[in-house]
Amino acid sequence: MEEEAKERFCYMVRCRDGTLYTGVATDPRERVKKHNWGVGAKFTAARRPVELIWSEKFPDYRLARKREAEIKSWALATKLRLVEQ
Repeated sequence: MEEEAKERFCYMVRCRDGTLYTGVATDPRERVKKHNWGVGAKFTAARRPVELIWSEKFPDYRLARKREAEIKSWALATKLRLVEQ
C-alpha cells in the first residue's frame, strides 16, 4: 500500500515505427532505458528504440493510472496535441 502512495508519472514514448505507447513509472527516463533494453512491455520491445516525448507527475499511482487509461482511450491526433502543448 505504501508503494502506491509514492508519486508517479504518466508518460508517453514514440516508438521507432511512429506508434505511441503510454505507461506509468516512478522515473520515466529510467523506464525508457528499460524499454530500450527490451525489458517490460512486449509492445515497445518490438519497436525499439523508443523516445520519451511527454510526462506528467501525479501524487500517487492511482491518479497516474487513471490518466494513463484516459490517454489510451484517445485518438492519435488528440495524443499528439497533448505532446505539442
